[in-house]
Amino acid sequence: MQPDVIDLGTVLSMPFMQNALLAGLLASVACGVVGTLVAANRMLFLAGGVAHTAYGGVGLALFLGLPVLPLTLAFSVAAALLMSVLSLRSKTNNEILIGVLWAVGMATGIVLIDLTPGYRADLGTYLFGNILAVSDNDILLMLALDGLVLTLTAAGFQSLLAFTFDRDFAASRGLPTNFLHHLLVVLAAVCVVMLIRVVGLLLVMALFTLPPAVAARHAGTFRGVMLLAVLASGFFCVTGLILAAIFDLAAGAMIILVASTVFAVSLLWAKLNNLRALPKKR
Repeated sequence: MQPDVIDLGTVLSMPFMQNALLAGLLASVACGVVGTLVAANRMLFLAGGVAHTAYGGVGLALFLGLPVLPLTLAFSVAAALLMSVLSLRSKTNNEILIGVLWAVGMATGIVLIDLTPGYRADLGTYLFGNILAVSDNDILLMLALDGLVLTLTAAGFQSLLAFTFDRDFAASRGLPTNFLHHLLVVLAAVCVVMLIRVVGLLLVMALFTLPPAVAARHAGTFRGVMLLAVLASGFFCVTGLILAAIFDLAAGAMIILVASTVFAVSLLWAKLNNLRALPKKR
């Protein structure tokens, strides 16, 4: 059965589509910067725990009848700090503790949504994203969060760089390594909240990992990887959103499929280049 094809020009002229494109670009800025740091520090599991625990904030916001993104932001930051502290204090069982908090957060969100009077929305709205429902207030919040992420990253870039590549060296230079660890996890929580509307909580980690992975193959400096990851993430979001609009498909899923396709092509291209570089046998 052929999917319904929608006129792109008509869709792009609609305010909700323009908000969706803007939301994708704003999320890409924070995601490219923080995703690069999170991936380089091998904190993806911790970031994934924050992403899934954030569902508890969604449930709490709906249960209390409060704006979803602001309350989810506060909940996610608190959960991120708790996970960060536990991961530093427990050297052996930190993954178990994060997994427990991950499950508790998700379960709490589901129960609170079930207890919300009169609310029977599809759970997929937050699990898989609903970028077409981004409001003007959501855009303003995302813009403010972008400013926060960029300001904190720029202010502590040299310290974050030292922390990323050699924590022992950073500690020997008197840098607050525990604080930097907490800062990264909090920044990851901020990005999670920005991506809830874009791709949903279950697909957040794809946009944390794929843009930096693609960028790392084509940039020679850490700043270059960050910049290219931002551009790649923006390309994935805009292309996926446009394809979803044309063929009337799920936007979040299309964004991830575009990102996965580009990543696969980059891997294949790198392998072909390596084969060409091998000396030919006579």
